[in-house]
Amino acid sequence: MVRLISPIANKFNHILSSFSLLSLRLILGSLAIVTLRKTQSLYLSPLLTTVLIGVTVYIIAGVNTTKPKRAFNFALQGLNQLLWPAVCINCGENICETDNNLCKNCWAQLLACMGADYCRRCGRDASKFALLEGACPDCQGKEFHFDRIARSGVYSQALQKMILAFKNGRTELDSAVGFLANSALQGSGFDNDIELFVPVPLHWSRRLRRGYNQSQVLVRKLNHSTAKISTELVRIRRTKLQPAMASPTARAKNVAGAFAVRYGHNFTERKICLVDDIKTTGATLNECAKTLKQAGASKVFALVLAVAGQKPV
Repeated sequence: MVRLISPIANKFNHILSSFSLLSLRLILGSLAIVTLRKTQSLYLSPLLTTVLIGVTVYIIAGVNTTKPKRAFNFALQGLNQLLWPAVCINCGENICETDNNLCKNCWAQLLACMGADYCRRCGRDASKFALLEGACPDCQGKEFHFDRIARSGVYSQALQKMILAFKNGRTELDSAVGFLANSALQGSGFDNDIELFVPVPLHWSRRLRRGYNQSQVLVRKLNHSTAKISTELVRIRRTKLQPAMASPTARAKNVAGAFAVRYGHNFTERKICLVDDIKTTGATLNECAKTLKQAGASKVFALVLAVAGQKPV
């Protein structure tokens, strides 16, 4: 009889112990949550808040204490999503950790901006069937001092928003725009010819006010096995902002003679790739390329994140 009752008693004691442990976890977890709510009003540091929430998650989840490292990682992952939920780097919408930094809407807009064929002479949208001797109808008869151009996409929707943010303080977007620029570079057809990358320069006063040159930040994110970065092209005259110019002729006149190569620097027979964020009429790129060729460059290519003012042909 004693042998029969003993297993039953042991089972009953085990159930009671489990129930007591669960109750203890729930009670302690509730206390931790109440404590957390009280302390949040004190504006505690993120580190201390993280520790408190981690204790809460740890207690309620009842993670196996024999594996503290795994439990700690589990808690940190949950806390990261709770305190700093993943958001789209472009529009700020909430996203999943697996969405690669952009929401579905921004991804869709980016793909729409980047999917079209374009003229490799001017960068504007153009069907490959509309090209004549490598030039689209829009750039027939126009003079370009750069030899070819590669672009990430058209200046519209999500890409426009990303570039404007990158240009106006959000330098943390450098990896995202760098990825887009590298994709364009790899598909350019001239990436193996490049010896030097040259960012389109800002006037020193404008750079001082902004704090950085977005083209120079971008060029540092380009991947190339041999090409180096040169900053020997400088802007020697402060010009009006190009978007304020009413016509392509006015834009060209605005930047005429605004660039120069530093004294004593030799670009003779070098193959150069100019890097900029946006091309509209191409006046700035054209003047830069003209200056570099006058300094001896044999080839000047252009790489931009976007081309604005599209009229598909």
